Amino acid sequence: MTTPAAITVIVPGHDVAEYADEALDSLRRQTLQAWTAILIDDFSTDSTADVFARAAVADPRFRLVRHAERAGLGAARNRGLDLVDTPFLGFLDADDVLTPNALERLVGLLDETGSDFAVGAYVRLRPEAAGGYRAGEVQPWVAAASAPERRGTTIDEHPEASGNIVAWSKVSRTEFWHRAGIRFPEGRLYEDQIVAQQMYARARRFDTVPDVVAHWRVRADGSSITQREAHLDVLRDCLDAMDAGLRVLESAGHPLAVQARIGQMLRMDVPRLAEIARTHPDAAYRRTLGAFTRDIWARAGTARAGLDEATAKVVAAARLW
Repeated sequence: MTTPAAITVIVPGHDVAEYADEALDSLRRQTLQAWTAILIDDFSTDSTADVFARAAVADPRFRLVRHAERAGLGAARNRGLDLVDTPFLGFLDADDVLTPNALERLVGLLDETGSDFAVGAYVRLRPEAAGGYRAGEVQPWVAAASAPERRGTTIDEHPEASGNIVAWSKVSRTEFWHRAGIRFPEGRLYEDQIVAQQMYARARRFDTVPDVVAHWRVRADGSSITQREAHLDVLRDCLDAMDAGLRVLESAGHPLAVQARIGQMLRMDVPRLAEIARTHPDAAYRRTLGAFTRDIWARAGTARAGLDEATAKVVAAARLW
């Protein structure tokens, strides 16, 4: 008798044929085999749909959905959400990979605790000069969000969790998504940032584990969204997403999480984007980042005190743009 699936993994992809087989192999190699996956081809122009179709023919746990036109990552994930019929759900972008025991660890923990979702650590999968990719180390902000293991915590008890904003680091109870009324924004980039803060704000309880559950690929061809932040439209979507996530926490009354998230933006996001802005040929880029920096600085309280001297200088310069 076939064991009923415990979890559905939603796997959207657009023009990722080069990486999709590895992503799907990471599902096949899970220590928890009671999964099903919804493969959503978002109108690819390469052979992504063929990779997905072959997987679905070879393994009935894979289900293929094809978009007749490009809809974007948010819409693709929402399409998958509409089709989930298992107790748990998770996400995997088709150019990333899950670690072998990711599903077993997160689903198993939720079975024990009864929490709404569980969040794990992740690392970046960076290209090597000789070809191939190498997994990096867990970054400090990721560790701060996920370590040590916490069972049945809240965003008020653990505000640093607000720094883990990616969809594919989490496994949730399907019922939680329906109860909380969470959907991904469509037609914009960085769509998982506001969703992550909605999850933290609306969960009764969630769990964290320090285990690395996913490898996030930084593509060698430079086509990842975060590698296109020098484009003004990408910058605007990035800043809008961060602001929208902050407003979720603010309106829900989680001031400690607001300060934790602003602190992360000031330490990491503003300096990274300021380095691009400093030599950017379009003054609108600097003005856009400057307006954002002034706004979050005005909303920062204790977050200001957490900046080292060098970072504080970068933030001060960005506020003048």
